[in-house]
Amino acid sequence: MNHLSFYWLPENNDLLIKGIESEFAQLIEQSISTGKISLPPIPEVVLRIQKLCTQDSTSVTDVADSLLEDPGLAAIVIRVANSVIFNRRNITCTDLVTAVSRLGILRVRDIVTAQAIEQLKHSVNMSSQCNRILIESAANSRELAATMVMVARGFKESGDVRYRNIETDKALLAGLLADIGLFCIVNEYYYYLERGNYLDENIALQIFNSQCAQASKLVLSNWGFDDDFIEVSMNHADANSDYDVSYLDIARMANHILMFRRKDDLIDEHKVEFDVTGADILYKLSNLSDMEFDSQINDVISASGL
Repeated sequence: MNHLSFYWLPENNDLLIKGIESEFAQLIEQSISTGKISLPPIPEVVLRIQKLCTQDSTSVTDVADSLLEDPGLAAIVIRVANSVIFNRRNITCTDLVTAVSRLGILRVRDIVTAQAIEQLKHSVNMSSQCNRILIESAANSRELAATMVMVARGFKESGDVRYRNIETDKALLAGLLADIGLFCIVNEYYYYLERGNYLDENIALQIFNSQCAQASKLVLSNWGFDDDFIEVSMNHADANSDYDVSYLDIARMANHILMFRRKDDLIDEHKVEFDVTGADILYKLSNLSDMEFDSQINDVISASGL
């Protein structure tokens, strides 16, 4: 790889960035596969629940008992179980076993993981640049997740049986976890700087952008998340979906709406496919006033209990 001293030479710029990207990609993949990367340092209870979810013998009681070790997470799970998005029958529950039973073991794993990552992005003690990147990531994830819920609701409210696979709660969680790999890359960047190295932040941001999807796939696969989560994080489907609308389709539509509202110049290059129902959803959400749209975003986050 060219030495950093020659970065200013135009003919070496692309080669340098590609070389650094390759180093970071290999570092992340090797670290995760060998268990040496600092996967996001989430609570031990969350890791235990993730492990329980890979075992066929795991029961609702097993997960509830694990949650008892972390009163904060236990309270969040009960609150989420009673929230508008997750409490479809509008029946209040007050105990963990009922809450876990209502949500389902896998959904509890999704919720506690998303909550742990959200808290982590706001509480890490890295450099000011790294902290800022993660805080911005948290805000972007919430906005994407809430917009995905709004899109998913549009499909559900159409009453068309073709969209029976869509769950608004899963759309929310897929959005919240879409860039989970960013933490790993930013963490590596922080340690790189701590070792006395230098890497321009603008170059680092390009690397984060190009490698986040692969890192997210590795993290989500490592933790046992299904293909819907992985496809959203990678913005890529490995196979044709069995359904007319997938969570990846919803994520792409949500991102298109956000790009439109931000007047993003790259929107012309952003391709998204949708049917007549999807076109109607895009039209309605794109034509909300900024105040109405922001209000709906806040309502979704509030209604989630997260």
